[in-house]
Amino acid sequence: MITRKNLTPQMALPRIMQYCSYQERSHAEAKNRLYGFGLHKTDVETIISKLIEENYLNEERFASGFARGKFRIKKWGRIKISYELKQKQVSTYNLRKALEEIDEEEYQKTIYKLADKKWKLLAKSTESPLMLRAKVSSWLISRGFEPMLVRKIILGYEQELKKL
Repeated sequence: MITRKNLTPQMALPRIMQYCSYQERSHAEAKNRLYGFGLHKTDVETIISKLIEENYLNEERFASGFARGKFRIKKWGRIKISYELKQKQVSTYNLRKALEEIDEEEYQKTIYKLADKKWKLLAKSTESPLMLRAKVSSWLISRGFEPMLVRKIILGYEQELKKL
């Protein structure tokens, strides 16, 4: 539940600085917090520009850190990361730049590891190879990986299994 605290801009500034220094924030998150303090649009815009000036807010840094973290820790694909960054109102330029920072080789290894792990887990309980392929594919797509890449990985994985 959001409670409106009626703070003056002078009272809100140190609070929002602390909020932004605790972890990287998007401009939209900072604005929402300021509006939650009961500030008006002109005050919010002034404070946001001050935060940008003093490097408390940096959309490029936020987007890059967000993309790296969600990929490395949560193993999200580019589509899901992109969707979440759009939800946080990150500019298209910064979104693209953040996604480009994800190493392609590491991305391929990650999707292959995830597919392998899920394949082995589901192979025990799923009898139909077609159903197994569908389940693994839909799971990888739900993690935000590109459907064409998922298809390529699944078909490649099946080819390797046939060789054994």
